[in-house]
Amino acid sequence: MSHCHVDITELNERDQAMRCKLIKLCGKAEGLLESHFATLIGSHDKPLNHIKIFPYYSNYLKLSQVEFSMLNKICSQVPKHIAFVGSGPLPLTSIILATDHLRTTCFHNFDIDPSANAKAIQLVSSDSELSKRMFFHTADIMNVSSSFKQYEVVFLAALVGMDKEEKVRVIKHLSGHMAHGALLLLRSANGARAFLYPFIDPCHDLQGFEVLSVFHPRDDVINSVIIARKNSQG
Repeated sequence: MSHCHVDITELNERDQAMRCKLIKLCGKAEGLLESHFATLIGSHDKPLNHIKIFPYYSNYLKLSQVEFSMLNKICSQVPKHIAFVGSGPLPLTSIILATDHLRTTCFHNFDIDPSANAKAIQLVSSDSELSKRMFFHTADIMNVSSSFKQYEVVFLAALVGMDKEEKVRVIKHLSGHMAHGALLLLRSANGARAFLYPFIDPCHDLQGFEVLSVFHPRDDVINSVIIARKNSQG
C-alpha cells in the first residue's frame, strides 16, 4: 500500500461522518470475519495447526513482529503478565506473541462478548502448554479496575472505542488503574488508513501517559502502533 498524505483532522463535517460510518462498517465486518474463521478453525482437533487459513494471518505476523520489536527495545526484562483488551474470537496477536516471541509470559485476554471468548478458548484449549498461559475474561473493560495493576503491558485493540470520545474514555480509565511505569500499547491508524480504524493523537489523547515510540506502516499492514508509559503522577 502506497503512503497517502491525508490529515483527517482537516476533514469537513460531512467527510468526518462518512469516515465514522466506514470505521463502524469495517469493525462489524472484521468481527464477523474473525467469528466465522474462529468457528471454522475451532472445529479441528488441533485448531492451532490450522490457524494460518485466516486470510490476514500474514498481516498479524508482521504486526506482532513490529510490536514485539518495539517492546523489546523498551522493556528491561520479559513481561510476566500482559493484558489484551478487545481480544475477540480469534486472538491472533496473543497467540502469535505467546508462541513465537514471549514463551514464558501469561496473557490475559479481555472481551465484552462471552461467545467471542468461548470461541477463543476452543482454539487454545487443545494446546496443553499454551492453555496454561492464556486466560480469558468476559467483562466490560470500563468495569475492570484493580486487576490492571498486575500487568506490565496492556494492549488496546484498534476497535475498542469506535469513536474518538469512547476511545479517550477507555484510555483515561486505563490511566487511572494501570500500575505506574506499566506500558500501554495501542493500535491506531495514520493517513488514509484512518478511514478504516480509529485514529489516536499521541499528543492529545494519551493524558496520564508518556509516549515512547510510534510506528507507521508503509506496506500492507494497516495499523499504526503507539507505546506509552503510565506516568507516576497519573
